[in-house]
Amino acid sequence: MGRTGFLRAATLAVALTFAGLASAATELAPDFLLAAAGGKTVGLAQYRGQVVMLNFWATWCGPCRQEMPVLEQLHRKYKPLGFTLLGINVEPDSAGAVEWLKATPVSFPILFDTDSKVSKLYTVSGMPSTVIVDRKGNLRYLHRGYKAGDENEYLDQIRALVREP
Repeated sequence: MGRTGFLRAATLAVALTFAGLASAATELAPDFLLAAAGGKTVGLAQYRGQVVMLNFWATWCGPCRQEMPVLEQLHRKYKPLGFTLLGINVEPDSAGAVEWLKATPVSFPILFDTDSKVSKLYTVSGMPSTVIVDRKGNLRYLHRGYKAGDENEYLDQIRALVREP
């Protein structure tokens, strides 16, 4: 499948998920490689076999800042069950994110999408945006924005997906 077809398929899968038809979404999540805090390069493919939450965030985003401690709790609790969270900072200059994370440290990988290539692959249009990928690498859920209490929906989805083979 060419790049355009792949993007259409990914956009369709995300649209289905957003429409509440997550079980119908069977499109693979687009793979990527991004620089991570600490200098490593991290890609989605290396987490195949795990449930992965991709959280697109920025330091200027109030709901992102509010959500970060909640995400840290989710990651710590479900990591032993085959779950990981990848925080993807979308700012062109990652220095602000690195500085902000000193006061709000997290144990999950923080990646830097300074040129917005990955954000575009996932049609991210607002902050925060969260995508949940199943163990087979399929797009399953999309959340746009964050308000207190949204973590209950995250929990239900993560619990269901970590039970799947």
